[in-house]
Amino acid sequence: MTTKPKAKKFRIRRGETAGSGVATPPPADKAAPTPAAQKAQSIDEIRQEGLTGRQLRMARRVAQKNGIAATSDFDAVRQLRMSGIDPFQQSTILELVAPKGGTDAPGAAKGDATPKDRVQLPQTVPQKGDNLPSTERVAAPDNRAAEILAIQRDIAKRRRRKLALLGMRLSIFVFLPTFLVGWYYMVIATPMYATNSEFVIQQAESGQAAGGLGGLFQGTSMATQQDSIAVQSYLESRAAMVRLDEEHGFKAHFSDDAIDPIQRLDPASTNEAAFKVYSDHVNISYDPTEGIVRMEVIAADPATSQTFSNALIGYAEEQVDQLTQRPRDAAMAGARENYQNAEDRRTAALEELLRIQQEFAVIDVTGETGALTAQISALEQQRQQLQLSLSERLNVASPNQAQVDALRGQIDNIGTLIDELRNQMTATDDGTSLAVRNTELRLAEENYQFQTLQVQAALTQMEAAQIEANRQVRYLSLGVEPVAPDEPTYPRAFENTILAFLVFAGAYLMLSITSSILREQVTS
Repeated sequence: MTTKPKAKKFRIRRGETAGSGVATPPPADKAAPTPAAQKAQSIDEIRQEGLTGRQLRMARRVAQKNGIAATSDFDAVRQLRMSGIDPFQQSTILELVAPKGGTDAPGAAKGDATPKDRVQLPQTVPQKGDNLPSTERVAAPDNRAAEILAIQRDIAKRRRRKLALLGMRLSIFVFLPTFLVGWYYMVIATPMYATNSEFVIQQAESGQAAGGLGGLFQGTSMATQQDSIAVQSYLESRAAMVRLDEEHGFKAHFSDDAIDPIQRLDPASTNEAAFKVYSDHVNISYDPTEGIVRMEVIAADPATSQTFSNALIGYAEEQVDQLTQRPRDAAMAGARENYQNAEDRRTAALEELLRIQQEFAVIDVTGETGALTAQISALEQQRQQLQLSLSERLNVASPNQAQVDALRGQIDNIGTLIDELRNQMTATDDGTSLAVRNTELRLAEENYQFQTLQVQAALTQMEAAQIEANRQVRYLSLGVEPVAPDEPTYPRAFENTILAFLVFAGAYLMLSITSSILREQVTS
């Protein structure tokens, strides 16, 4: 009966794979315990070793691989140690490859081969002789210093080449254009003279303050803001340029041969080309906070600059008058028409009153009626007195018949006179009564009085319209009068040269960054 040889024990350090080719013995301080000590170990002692969870899981996997039934992780460690198997052995896929002709030990686990029989990939094939690295390519110290110096020189050469290319690019794209711009402004550019002026558009103050929101903005720049913007737009328009050319020869001035070719205007140029020059040489701005319009007129000589400035200010004044002329004329035309109609109606009423008075031959029907009424009243009183006297005469025992007949005659005469006067008030020879005449005359008088009141109201309305029209008047007030300069204002050679340098440098920087990004995207 043959005895089963015990499987050889190998302990692999933590972090070293099982297929390293050589089994390293465990360190002296962590040497595997002897079989007797392993048998004497208990689960409590294993717990006191302070094993980590990873080590316990590794031990459970090794126990399952070797067919050991363990009740717990600590029991798996105990049984593996009793079997002479490292519980923390790391298995690799190379252990699954069995060598040809290899036999498992009787007591060994499946797939556990001796270090001699294991197949380790990749393997190095030992060569005969010395296996030391060659010294043929190891340079001597002098050669190494020469190579380092050559590398440094090459780096310096490449740096100089890149700096030269950078300098050439900067010279072509930045310095040369800047030099040309500065040379133009300092040598070639024609001196230009600028005349500055400031004016404000004001509104006439009315006697009484305007009501509503108009009273809030009255006297401020908000009241004339639209007018100022309209004047600014007109002065910047082609119409102002055409008028300035017709009256003061704008095109002829800027077509002079004394002006440099860049600023010179072609004598046969169109109005569009002239308007571009006009826009560059006439600068107008409006400040809404202060309501001031600032104007700068640039020309090749001071006198012409002042002349152009005065002409444009005159155009602005005419434009201000035109802006308010139509509303003022419309308001005054309505008021005048209303007043004239009222006057015509009053004249017609007066003529009607005169016609009635001439037709009836009565100047004052009311006074005549009053006089007749007074006469009738006086006759009535006289008749009453005579009737009282007659009654007294008849009350005596023997009245005097002659006196009684005389009193009766007087009473009858007074009654007849009263009837005549009443008939005169109610009817005339031509069939019209005095009452009808009185009514017609009174209506004519009332109509005349009403038309007189209408004329007075129309006159008041016309005066109010006149006041409102005066309030709508705008006028231009000069704050800074145009004065011809004695020194050229443009060109500003130094400032323009610095600005050109910044523009060219910024453009070159943006182009270089863009090209670098595109090159990196293409080569990546």
